[in-house]
Amino acid sequence: MLPEAHDFKEIMETVAIIIFVITYAGVALGALPGLALDRTGIALLGAIAMAAATVLSTQQAVSAIDTSTILLLYALMVISAQLRLSGFYTRLALAVAGFVRKPAKFLLVMMGVCAILSAILANDIVCLAFTPVICLALIEAEMNPIPFLIGLAVSSNIGSAATIIGNPQNMLLGQVGNLHFGRFLLYCLVPSLAALAAAYCIIYFMYRRKFQKQTPVETRERRHPLAPYNAHQAHKGLAVVIILIILFFTPIPRELSALALAGFLLCSRSMHSRAILGQIDWHLITLFCALFIVIAGIESTGLPAALVANLKQEGFDIQGLFNLTFLSTILSNIVSNVPATMLLVKFLDPTQPAQWYVAALSSTFAGNLITIGSIANLIVIEGAGEYGISITFKEHAKVGIPVTLVSIFITLAWIKLQGG
Repeated sequence: MLPEAHDFKEIMETVAIIIFVITYAGVALGALPGLALDRTGIALLGAIAMAAATVLSTQQAVSAIDTSTILLLYALMVISAQLRLSGFYTRLALAVAGFVRKPAKFLLVMMGVCAILSAILANDIVCLAFTPVICLALIEAEMNPIPFLIGLAVSSNIGSAATIIGNPQNMLLGQVGNLHFGRFLLYCLVPSLAALAAAYCIIYFMYRRKFQKQTPVETRERRHPLAPYNAHQAHKGLAVVIILIILFFTPIPRELSALALAGFLLCSRSMHSRAILGQIDWHLITLFCALFIVIAGIESTGLPAALVANLKQEGFDIQGLFNLTFLSTILSNIVSNVPATMLLVKFLDPTQPAQWYVAALSSTFAGNLITIGSIANLIVIEGAGEYGISITFKEHAKVGIPVTLVSIFITLAWIKLQGG
């Protein structure tokens, strides 16, 4: 190789590393000094920089995006939008709120329902729909809202770990690893149920004498009215969900099944497609696409592969299930679980599905540790703020740290039981 070409390659590698470090630092911090950018904006700028600096060609950047994951995520958002606009989530949340006068039972029912829904319909949507109803019920009952709202976020995160479609990082792992829906469920369901039971016990014993104590909350008028219940549209959405889950057990590609059913829902005489598409989380989809490109850029330097090889030589094999659990947990609380999973997925062995299951469990359980660990936490905190309810970083961590530690211990014990 000519010296000039070698020098140019080194320069490009250095540029790629700088872009990657700045992007992931910004994603970890949630902002860049002096700029009004959120995580999505930072990731998008990182992707643009990779292409503009010719670290990746335009074609390479586009090819880096895992289309099947994006299509599945998009289709599931359309299906969830149908249920949200039909008032299904609100109706169910109101039913759960009927137990509010019995705090222990209310906490148990709410966490159970949220976990089940999150496993099927994605945790972020569940938190978005349940938070306002739960806030209003708690304020009216003059109860301490903190344990119940933290319980809402925690249970949604834990429940979402059980299935491939429970959260974005699981969808990524399921699509890239070509994982079987049923086998994923069989592996992840038991630790998810155990972690959910442990989370309930932790919250109950931590707050059992504080359920009725409440700092006065000034009720605020909600800026976005709750969706009215439409039985026909709700039943239509539920029927699609049932059909979708059945199709997931067949050889038909998941993204095609989901897209076909999403298209069916868009063919409505009463629910406008603009209203449904308006519920799509375009920020999350943009974040995914951008991170795919940023990671492809740093991967082109060979640095990640070299780093993993060096770690293995030093006795730390990231494909070891215990090591993978710890690394996934730590990374998920530095840069959040979706970016962490996108980094790790490149080094998982496609012939060893247990690695992919463990990555899903650990990255999702890790989201409960601190407020920025998952988007579901932020949705609950911001939604509660609209009603004058403040959930501080410290208050959340008081529950999140023990819940996460116990959940990770359960994961490690399950790995051991499975012979890992």
